[in-house]
Amino acid sequence: MKISTKGRYALRMMIDLSEHRNDGFVALKDVAQRQGISKKYLEQIVLILSRGDFLKANRGFQGGYMLAKNPDQYTVGDILRMTENGLAPVACLETTPIDCERSAECLTLPIWQGLYDVINNYLDNITLQDILDKRQEQIGYDYFI
Repeated sequence: MKISTKGRYALRMMIDLSEHRNDGFVALKDVAQRQGISKKYLEQIVLILSRGDFLKANRGFQGGYMLAKNPDQYTVGDILRMTENGLAPVACLETTPIDCERSAECLTLPIWQGLYDVINNYLDNITLQDILDKRQEQIGYDYFI
């Protein structure tokens, strides 16, 4: 499994919006500039995340985007599943129940299921707030007297 640019950029954008959540609606051009990502590409990502009710949008003057919920209510797994259309390491795990004709006798299926479980467990236990808190810990120890 390889996370695409779309997934990586979506996560960066969601972290950016988390950092600026007290600023109200944030212009996409500002996110693009801070993150070094094309505004056009972010527009595609915003469409996906808006369909999943991850974002609120406001058009016109003072328009932009903001998180629909608090940062502690978004997991990295949720964001990546939304933008990557799933996190399954092999195609046979993309459907439930597994519709592969060989699944009953497949000796490797338990390996892929185990990997899938580890991926989901790991990514579902990291929230946007966790990422912000970790960053704050790192910055918090960087002071001068």
